[in-house]
Amino acid sequence: MKIVSAEYIISAVGQAQYPEGQLPELAFGGRSNVGKSSLINKILNRKSLARTSQRPGKTQYLNFYFINENFYFVDLPGYGFAKVPKDIKAQWGKMIEGYLKSRENLKAVIQLVDIRHEPSAEDVMMYQWLKHFEIPTVVVATKADKISRGNIQKHTKIVRNKLNMPKDEVLQIFSAETGQGKDELWDIITGYING
Repeated sequence: MKIVSAEYIISAVGQAQYPEGQLPELAFGGRSNVGKSSLINKILNRKSLARTSQRPGKTQYLNFYFINENFYFVDLPGYGFAKVPKDIKAQWGKMIEGYLKSRENLKAVIQLVDIRHEPSAEDVMMYQWLKHFEIPTVVVATKADKISRGNIQKHTKIVRNKLNMPKDEVLQIFSAETGQGKDELWDIITGYING
């Protein structure tokens, strides 16, 4: 897809702040430090539209990005080992759940997992939760450049088994460093936007 425009719109905490209208939205979720911001920047050909941080847990709101004046990307707060107080984590949980369960514009969730590691308990919980509520989900295994090509198949099998993914479900390999998987991911995203 040719990216003509991509702009940050708002950091929302609730429904009253979501953009108005019926344009499609794709949400990006995953544990802190899985590379959500890097992936968003890479597929949009932007260096720093989504802010990356050395400190996990920096995204604390639902960040909306308006793409090609046609659809939105929504960057969800990361889950996992973010060093934030429990009450804040609980607020994030409610905020994310409220968005995912109630937003009619939401076409799919891109769930990111780190290909180098077995999916965490939070990854499994998120995947099962999305499946339970029948929210279309695409699993993307990030940081593919950090393991040898010969080990990709072994690692993808671990991810599939841990998440208990159906055989026919796509597990997209991705690297924000090399751009591996970028075109394939755009094909998937375009299918949901136009679907």
